[in-house]
Amino acid sequence: MAEYENTNDVSAAEPSKLSDLLEGGWKIFEEVDSTNEPLASTSIQVRVKRAIGMLEEASSMVALLDLFSRNEELEEIATADLKYLLLPALCGALTMKQTSRDKRLETVQTARAYFMDFLKRCKEYDISRFELPRAANENASPDEASESGSSTATVTPQPCPSDLVSMAAQRQAKIERYRQRKELEARLSDVRRAVDSGQADDEVSRDFYNLNVQRWVAVCLEEIESIDQEVEILQNMAGLKQGAAKQPLQPVRPPMKPFILTKDAVQAQVFGAGYPSLPTMTVDDWYEQHRKRGAMPDQGILTRPAGEEDTDAKEREEEDKEKKADDDDEESLLKARNWDDWKETHRRGYGNRHNMG
Repeated sequence: MAEYENTNDVSAAEPSKLSDLLEGGWKIFEEVDSTNEPLASTSIQVRVKRAIGMLEEASSMVALLDLFSRNEELEEIATADLKYLLLPALCGALTMKQTSRDKRLETVQTARAYFMDFLKRCKEYDISRFELPRAANENASPDEASESGSSTATVTPQPCPSDLVSMAAQRQAKIERYRQRKELEARLSDVRRAVDSGQADDEVSRDFYNLNVQRWVAVCLEEIESIDQEVEILQNMAGLKQGAAKQPLQPVRPPMKPFILTKDAVQAQVFGAGYPSLPTMTVDDWYEQHRKRGAMPDQGILTRPAGEEDTDAKEREEEDKEKKADDDDEESLLKARNWDDWKETHRRGYGNRHNMG
C-alpha cells in the first residue's frame, strides 16, 4: 500500500516538474525575444543556454512518458498535453539565438532539425495545412552529393519558366502565411487575456494552445527557408576557405635589375640612358689625374705641357690658312686692291673735318 502511494506521488510530481520546465523555458524565450539588450551579451547567452537545457530536459521527459503517438488524432490529446507540442519549436528558436560564429553552421543545422521535428509532428496530427520542407540532404541530387566531397559550393542554375512559376507560387504562399500569422496573433492576444486572468475553461485553454501551435507552424516555415539560405552561404564560405588553404604559397621573386629603355646598345652608348650617367671614376682617381696635370689649388696656375702648346699652335695655323683660302675669291681681291689705291692718293685723316670749326 505504501509503495502504491509513493508511486502515485511520483507520478503526480512529474507533470508539475515537466510543466515548470516548459513554462520556465518559454518565459525565458519571450524575455530574450523582446529585450533591448544585445543578443551577444554574456547575460543573454547564459539565459539562452539555461532555457535550452530546461526545454531539452522536458523533451526527454515527454519521450519517456510517450505523450504523443502517430496512431492518435489531435482531439485525443489531453488539453494539458497540447502545449508540449511546442517543445521542439521553442528549442529551435532558442538555438537560433546563439551567436557563436565558429559554430554557426552547426547551430543553424541543429535549429533546422528542431523545426523539422516540430513540423513533422504537426503534419501527423494535421494541425495546419502546409507543405513540409525538404530535408537538408534532399536539396542536391545523389550524384551531386557524392561528387561534392569536401567542397560544398554549388552552381546556381539559370531560372527556367517552370522555376519562375514555382517562385511565384512560393511568393504567394509566403504572403498567405504572413496573413494567417497576423490573424492568429490577433486571436491569440484576445485568448491570452482570458488565460492569464485564470478564468479560462478547458475549451479556451485548448483553443489557446492550438493557436500557439498554428502560429509556430508559420514561424518554423519561415525560419527553415531562412536557414536554408544561410546554410548555403556558410558552406560556400567554408569551401572558399579550404580552397585558399590548399593553394601553395607563391615563391618570393628576386629583385629586378635596372634596365635602359633604348632601341639598341649603340644608341645607349651614344645618347646615354636618358638620365645622369653613372660615375666613371672614384674621387681618388680624379684627384690623382688633376694632380698630375698641376691643376690642384696648392699647385698654382695650370700649366700645360709643351706638347699640348705645339698642338694648339698648329691647329691655329691651320685655321688661318683655311680662312685665307676662303677669302681668295675675285670680289674680295678687287675690293682689297681698290682700298690700297685709295690710300696711296689720300693722306691719313683726309675728309675728317667733322666738328673742327
